[in-house]
Amino acid sequence: MGRIWRWGLGSAVGLVLVCAAGMAAWLFMPLPLRSPTLDLAIEPGTSVRQMSQLIVQSGVDTDADWLWLMFRLSGQSRQLKAGNYELQQGVSPYDLLKKIATGDEDLKRLTVVEGWTFKQMREAMDKASDLKHETQGLSDEALMTRLGRAGVPAEGRFYPDTYAYGKGSSDWSLLARALKAMDHKIEQAWAQRTSANVLTTPEQMLILASIIEKETGRREDRGMVSSVFHNRLNIDMPLQTDPTVIYGLFDQYQGRLRRADLMQDHPWNTYTRKGLPPTPIALPGWASLKAAVAPSTSKALYFVARGDGSSVFSETLQAHNQAVDEFIRRKPRPADDDRSDRSR
Repeated sequence: MGRIWRWGLGSAVGLVLVCAAGMAAWLFMPLPLRSPTLDLAIEPGTSVRQMSQLIVQSGVDTDADWLWLMFRLSGQSRQLKAGNYELQQGVSPYDLLKKIATGDEDLKRLTVVEGWTFKQMREAMDKASDLKHETQGLSDEALMTRLGRAGVPAEGRFYPDTYAYGKGSSDWSLLARALKAMDHKIEQAWAQRTSANVLTTPEQMLILASIIEKETGRREDRGMVSSVFHNRLNIDMPLQTDPTVIYGLFDQYQGRLRRADLMQDHPWNTYTRKGLPPTPIALPGWASLKAAVAPSTSKALYFVARGDGSSVFSETLQAHNQAVDEFIRRKPRPADDDRSDRSR
């Protein structure tokens, strides 16, 4: 009897060792996938058993019980993370375990460019792959209401940056993140306003920052562009900035601004109306937000683009007209563009 017991025990131990060796070998063998790449979406709250079955259902030809056993014996079953993962040919069970335990998601990215309008941001989101498009068809007003900002203009309220998202993420989530990011940047920039600042509210800062963003892409010039606008606001002089006029024309703008456009009165026409326009005209970045409340110290009232991205700043109309002669009037213009200068 003792001999039989010892034989049975030896057989059991041998079987365990064989299974352990088999499991160890299996851990590092490539898993057969039904396609070159597979998308695996694990929702929050998924159990280890459900996760094992989901992996097989996603196109991995293996035994779900083996996967479950691996997750349980690894000691990391509580560290497995929900997310969106991409599996490629050659992935082993161990690779899979490591990927899910560390939350190494395969994320998509959407870049919202500084100076874009909110309309352009929405168009980019609508085209973004693997993003769940749940805001399509909603007006900007309805969208802001859903985001808890009823009555707040959408323009300028979303921070331009690169946003990572998992496959199947909602565009609501991306918008909420961009809105929160802009709130934070507005708070930071407003706290850094200097004595040269004449603006009285963060909303005014956001509006001016959007104008600065559209007027120059040159970081070094933003402080001076801001100074020109502050100086003009200080003496109740019209801002006379083309980007606001273009924004207010909406779909009427066809790529070239004419004198007739400058004379067409509307709320964003800073040639016909003094002060800031009623809303931002674009999504400003950090440099423009900061410049809006920390302008350079100068007496400049005018500036004109050189054509190389930089600008010439002038304190008097005479000096400005000389700069216009040098950089604008010497260039050929269409016959219907009869503006005498590009004063700001």
